[in-house]
Amino acid sequence: MPKTTRTKRPASRATDDGRGRIREIVARLDEAYGVPEWRPHHDPTSELVLTILSQNTSDSNSGRAFVRLMEAFPTWDAVIDAPPPKLIAAIQPGGLAPTKAPRIQAALRDIRERNGSFDLSFLGELPLDEARAWLRSIHGVGPKTVACVLMFALGRPAMPVDTHVFRVATRLGLIPARAGKAAMTAEKAHDLLEQLVPSEDFYAFHIGLIKHGRRTCAAQRPRCGDCVLADICPSAGTFEPGARRGRPA
Repeated sequence: MPKTTRTKRPASRATDDGRGRIREIVARLDEAYGVPEWRPHHDPTSELVLTILSQNTSDSNSGRAFVRLMEAFPTWDAVIDAPPPKLIAAIQPGGLAPTKAPRIQAALRDIRERNGSFDLSFLGELPLDEARAWLRSIHGVGPKTVACVLMFALGRPAMPVDTHVFRVATRLGLIPARAGKAAMTAEKAHDLLEQLVPSEDFYAFHIGLIKHGRRTCAAQRPRCGDCVLADICPSAGTFEPGARRGRPA
């Protein structure tokens, strides 16, 4: 994934080809919300901890929890050594603190024991599959956390799938409702979307679907009549009776 500003991709007519349709989606979202520019959010370890804090809560809540964590425990060693009640209190704004606190401590212990430090910058130099496997083997770390560390901290091609990305991609018909006999989940969708979306578009696709999910394709009341993807979305109008399927002018 390039670490520079993406050139705005001109919109083109959607095709039956899966990747052509993805590029059409990305082009329209770029036009609607602006072309996202990649910048590193945090160092890899901070990104990992922040992603754990972000589970089942909003970005604002997880951000507040992370700031409070750093204020209470300025080093990762201090976080590991923190008494559980104090650590839970520090990250309370992020929700599920009794679950997240021991998960964070266990992950940090794994990193320190395996690496001798908390510096994970070396993952930027490993082959992508090795970097992914290294992160995935950390206690309590799943595919979303792995993808967030790789994409946001290291600028590597990985596809985080949060609730917005999962919802919008499902409505667009990019991922099926079921995985075999089981229901499709965001966790299972990571691999599917990484196979479907061109790697150079991972970041723009991820950011675009998040913005679209927040501003237009909401969970409860999606505004299909205002959607720039309505004419290429099989779900258009399903949630908003009478909404036109044509592309808004």
